[in-house]
Amino acid sequence: MGFGALADRRLDAVGRVTISRFLIRRLLTAIPTLILISFVLYAIISLAPGDPLSQFAANPAVPPEVRDNIRRSLGLDQPWPVRYVKWVVALVQGDWGFSFGSRIPVWDLIKMRIPATLAVVGVAYIVSLMIALPIGILSAVKQYSIFDHVATSFAFIGFSVPTFFTGLLLIIILSVKLQWLPFIYDSTLKVTDFASLGTQLKQSIMPITVLALFQTATLVRYTRASMLENLPQDYVRTARAKGLAEYGVIGRHVVRNSLIPVVTLVALTVPTIFSGAIITEQIFRVPGIGSLLIASIQNNDIPVIMAITVTFSFLVVVMNIVADVAYGLLDPRIRYD
Repeated sequence: MGFGALADRRLDAVGRVTISRFLIRRLLTAIPTLILISFVLYAIISLAPGDPLSQFAANPAVPPEVRDNIRRSLGLDQPWPVRYVKWVVALVQGDWGFSFGSRIPVWDLIKMRIPATLAVVGVAYIVSLMIALPIGILSAVKQYSIFDHVATSFAFIGFSVPTFFTGLLLIIILSVKLQWLPFIYDSTLKVTDFASLGTQLKQSIMPITVLALFQTATLVRYTRASMLENLPQDYVRTARAKGLAEYGVIGRHVVRNSLIPVVTLVALTVPTIFSGAIITEQIFRVPGIGSLLIASIQNNDIPVIMAITVTFSFLVVVMNIVADVAYGLLDPRIRYD
């Protein structure tokens, strides 16, 4: 084995050790961060006005001693710091607790909502990525062209118009006026054949369009701005002076460096796939995680609220670490030590 090959292997080993140390440091930082987030969330939810057992309090048929027994069985008679410690201990053991409202395990309740969220929010996110990145890159390469003006106008409109307005507009046009699509999401629909698959696609078009429009507009703006920042750089002029083809200059050099800030945005928005689109799911009555969170907040269902918010916080922390690692893959100048 030559000296150069041996040196490369040693450098690769050093790089792997450096990345491992970086990941360990970030994970050690993430643990107290998540504990602090969960503590603050639990305190805010517990101190907020509202009674998780308000449905029993408003029912005169339920005797006071029964209400007291239910409150005691749920631990609501104890101070909230004590309940938080018990919640953490149960969470470490893999127990998410029981929903105060539905009386079923929280994780089972979330699992029932995840498919609807992935079918709408997840698909919308993938569609927005597939559309936004090529449009943003081409818009920057053809700056001030007709395509650039159209793409920029689309991005500003999509970013500025709120999702609830876009959703209501689509309902009025496509459901009320044209009667092409259903405006209420049928949560009981089961896909068993091509007919039910077509019905599922039809009822998913509008919520996916609303979410994809907003996310695409945001990604187009970031991608275009990052590309325009890198196109005038010296390394681009050097690559062109060496005779490299234009698509090679753009694809191998400009796009790779321009994706670094875009990776941050993508990493921070990936957790929203789990948390769901709260407003859009409410408009179209999609039985996803977002609508479950709203219903749980209204009912002061602490175990469900904590499960969703803490999971979302965990995904944000993890995706930030993934983004930091991706920086080094996109730009070798970034070091982890």
